[in-house]
Amino acid sequence: MKHATLEKNSILLLVCILIVVSIGGIVQIAPLFWIDSTIEKVQGMRPYTPLEQAGRDIYVREGCYTCHSQMVRTLRDEVERYGHYSLAAESMYDHPFQWGSKRTGPDLARVGGKYSDQWHVEHMIDPRAVVPESIMPGYPWLAARTVDAADVAERIKTLRAVGVPYTDEMIEKARTDLAAQADPESKAARELLQRYPKAKVAKFDGRPGGEVTELDAVIAYLQVLGTLVDFTSFDAAGPSLR
Repeated sequence: MKHATLEKNSILLLVCILIVVSIGGIVQIAPLFWIDSTIEKVQGMRPYTPLEQAGRDIYVREGCYTCHSQMVRTLRDEVERYGHYSLAAESMYDHPFQWGSKRTGPDLARVGGKYSDQWHVEHMIDPRAVVPESIMPGYPWLAARTVDAADVAERIKTLRAVGVPYTDEMIEKARTDLAAQADPESKAARELLQRYPKAKVAKFDGRPGGEVTELDAVIAYLQVLGTLVDFTSFDAAGPSLR
């Protein structure tokens, strides 16, 4: 057979492989030079608040991404279970993104608003108290640790350097905004919502006192996931909303 010639000649086989791979690469890469962006533009997306970003950093620190993905694929069973498939725009301010490829636990791309703050508190401290079959370890120490806000402005400034559109005002008010989001009685909460629309203001860990705990931060982060884009008006056939 004709393919026997390729199989017996390693050099010829290598050359043919390189040709085929090059053609495939060109077909995939070339169209990108003729489009403005590979990320569709959608309304509602914004950078994380300082508290949400702090929670995300803790989420990464504790290795939560090793068991939970944050990407709903376009497969029918995933959409029916988790909701609208993930958009690239939803991860445009994530450094690094949390898509993941392993799900020991459920996908968290649409977890925001699905459960109450109290549910998250109990789940983080003792997962089996709310999900008996869970194999997730507890994270009770998050409720005892206060968020280190000393460098929050520097972290946000660093994110701006890699393309996240934080303004000078957001950087200047970072520590104030962090505290305000975990204090519903704070007068600064109104200004926070002007800078970060749809931000949830609450004492997430449910405990009295002015201290902002790491549990506050993690829950604030979880509660914003999947809530910024209005999928009831998203047009999947076009680059923007109707």
